[in-house]
Amino acid sequence: MATATAAETASAPAAAAPLRIVGGLANVNQYTRHEEPFWTQELPRLTNGKLRATIVPFDRAGIRGQDMLRLMQLGVVPFGTALVSLSSATEPLLGAADLAGLNPDMASLRRHVMAYRPFLEKTLRERHGVELLAIYVYPAQMLFCQRPLKGLADLAGRRVRTASATQADWVEALGAHPVNTAFAELTQNLRSGNVECALTGSMSGYTIGLQQHTRHLFTMPVSWGMAVFGANTGAWAALPADQRSTLKQELMRLEQVIWADSERETGDGVRCLTGEHACGGQPGRLQARAPTPADDQRRRNVLAGTVIARWIQRCGSPCAEAWNQTIGPISGVEARSGASPQ
Repeated sequence: MATATAAETASAPAAAAPLRIVGGLANVNQYTRHEEPFWTQELPRLTNGKLRATIVPFDRAGIRGQDMLRLMQLGVVPFGTALVSLSSATEPLLGAADLAGLNPDMASLRRHVMAYRPFLEKTLRERHGVELLAIYVYPAQMLFCQRPLKGLADLAGRRVRTASATQADWVEALGAHPVNTAFAELTQNLRSGNVECALTGSMSGYTIGLQQHTRHLFTMPVSWGMAVFGANTGAWAALPADQRSTLKQELMRLEQVIWADSERETGDGVRCLTGEHACGGQPGRLQARAPTPADDQRRRNVLAGTVIARWIQRCGSPCAEAWNQTIGPISGVEARSGASPQ
């Protein structure tokens, strides 16, 4: 049997080190069904082993979601998933396409993200040194409550779990008390009585067992839970051109799969929570109520009168300008710099 000479061994190309990926939230379908299999199984298969990766969800990696963009900018996280709701605390511009009350359905979200995407790419590259490679979205964020909720007017006075400043603005404008709570702490806060309602994804809520801690579901999408996946620009430039091309192509495919699944899971989550479907977990018996035309009008009034104004207060005239050049003409809502919230 022939054996390789020392010279041949020395000249053989070394296997590329696996890419280090920090993914989204652990224990939700987006990560377990899509992100993790894409990096650990599909990508090596599609590239005949030329591209390999390891991945860990950020909330199991000892990383605060609020720090993700900064860690990507520094190169500490070369490839990472940043939840817009958390990153918007330091960069409010990121959250324009998913402000609370803006997108009552997936079609609206698609239009607004498409309009805003070029500006988002430019902002991430120039201000944060991050190359935008994909935009992910979780199922619609809805209101889970322990007591009946017939409409938005019934929310007044209740303590509501929120996950972002824009959700807090929306809840507060309805007379409720927002309580910012990490996803991992959501059930404990409901169990302890710290909150009596929670804003979270329909399927995400089912997955973590909110059907055991709440009794009522208001099915109006308040927001959708966007996330951006990107790379430190130095780490991205260091990859060979053919690998960058492959990643862009395959990540666009992954993005489309995640969006389609999130739209489907929005409805499936409601059916699982109400017991219409047997979904494999604890049976749900929540009472679901859809928004009325009056609720939808109030959603839009709160968006225009409070949510956008407070968002502009946090990041100034650049937000108003970006909104009016991209999302404003599509949504029919103008942003006015310096306007006071109602």
